[in-house]
Amino acid sequence: MICEVRIMLDIDEFRDYISKRITHLRMEKGASARDMSLTIGQGAGYINTIENKKAIPSMNMFFYICEYFNISPKDFFDAESAAPGMVNDTINIMKKLSPEQLSSIASIVRDLTK
Repeated sequence: MICEVRIMLDIDEFRDYISKRITHLRMEKGASARDMSLTIGQGAGYINTIENKKAIPSMNMFFYICEYFNISPKDFFDAESAAPGMVNDTINIMKKLSPEQLSSIASIVRDLTK
């Protein structure tokens, strides 16, 4: 019986995390729940249902959600990264820089995080 209760708590915690993370990422992107739902090929209320903790996405839909935000599943669960899509975009741009340019960027980032 104790094991069953713990599993339910874990599912509730998981549902809560998924809801909050999607809401945060969606708001960061400036998209409405309706527009996001339609863009990923679902009914207008799909994301709202997840954000209201009434459902969790299937694995297949989870991958579409990650693709929508331009992040990996790992990025989705990285709570330390407030803007994973922006980080990924910045990394892709930085890949085109020379070593000298990257060194300059690294110095700026170090200064900003002090």
